[in-house]
Amino acid sequence: MDSDCGRKSRQLSPELGGGGGGGGDYHYHHLNPNQRHLFFNHHLLKVVVLCAMVTLTSFMLYQASESPFQILRRSIYSSFSFSSHAYDSVCNSSSRNYNEELCLIRVLEKSAMTDKTVIITALNEAWIEPDSIFDLFLESFKIGNQTNFLIKHLLVVTLDQKAFRHCQQVLKLNCYFLKTEGVNFSVEAHFMTQDYLKMMWRRMDFLRHVLELGYNFVFTDADIMWFRNPFPHFYSDTNFQISCDRFWGNPIDLDNSPNGGFNYVKSTNQTIAFYKFWYESRELYPGIHDQDVLNMIKHSPVIKEIGLEIKFLDTAYFGGFCQPKELDSVCTMHANCCAGLDNKIHDIKILLDDWRKYLSLPEDVRKNRPPSWSVPQSCGPASFGQHKPRKKNVDARKILGNFL
Repeated sequence: MDSDCGRKSRQLSPELGGGGGGGGDYHYHHLNPNQRHLFFNHHLLKVVVLCAMVTLTSFMLYQASESPFQILRRSIYSSFSFSSHAYDSVCNSSSRNYNEELCLIRVLEKSAMTDKTVIITALNEAWIEPDSIFDLFLESFKIGNQTNFLIKHLLVVTLDQKAFRHCQQVLKLNCYFLKTEGVNFSVEAHFMTQDYLKMMWRRMDFLRHVLELGYNFVFTDADIMWFRNPFPHFYSDTNFQISCDRFWGNPIDLDNSPNGGFNYVKSTNQTIAFYKFWYESRELYPGIHDQDVLNMIKHSPVIKEIGLEIKFLDTAYFGGFCQPKELDSVCTMHANCCAGLDNKIHDIKILLDDWRKYLSLPEDVRKNRPPSWSVPQSCGPASFGQHKPRKKNVDARKILGNFL
């Protein structure tokens, strides 16, 4: 079979002695033997260099974590530049100029770190009442150790119109309205109900799209408190790492129990393919949420074929109510193993008080005799199946309504 290099050597132009016409053949045959030898070596070297460049370029494109099409798509998207007026126009969901895709590109640009990493969380109306869980989430960034600066990299994905307006007008954060036709995500979605499952899978599909746009992300549930900067404790040799309810000591042990509420994912062809596979697997396992589906597919040979390695985050740094660890090392604490907003809020307030008390201790006490967490109390296995819907704060809603 002819190679490209072989064809190139026989398709030189007449000026280079190829068979493109009689003039080239005539010129070549009138050279003396020494000139012919030099002529042949000169053009052979050119052909070899050309073939080497083609081979090297093909190899680099093959090995790259991003396909040429993904790079092209990212370069097109990055060419958009928005003034604040244009941003208000394309991101105002009630405006006729509203453009969901352009708005997403804009808020990703605003939120991203220099390496195109964003911190993403989700918010709906049920979580925006005063003294609600989202206020506690933001408070943790403010009282944490070197976490306050991370708020500017936080992208709040709102699931209903009221939460979106509250995010923009009251919280003044980087906000994006993720529309879902025919579904009401404004109320508290109780664990494992149909609305809860739709919310989880809508979130999953959105995160895949963020990866396709070329952005890395840390996804965090809003019931996760940030006490220290987690980035120094992420693994540097993997593109997908996820927290777990229980960690058995080995980050690549697939028997660790993943928790989809916190993960760090880099944008590569492998992670995009994995998120597509994860999302499509919901049809194989109907009626369960993304976290349980991940537990089902984590041993699948498809993941090996994709080329992805899953790593689990150590609960010593990324803890939770399921497996609480020491205050002197933890970066984030998740109100997991808990059902019901009231239960979560009750225990998260205690969690924040524990942190403040810890910070008030002398440094030598913090290092040598760190206190223990006082939680869980209302949370824990007993909260499942026994919690009641959160009591709506009618007065607070009236006050909040004046701003929205």
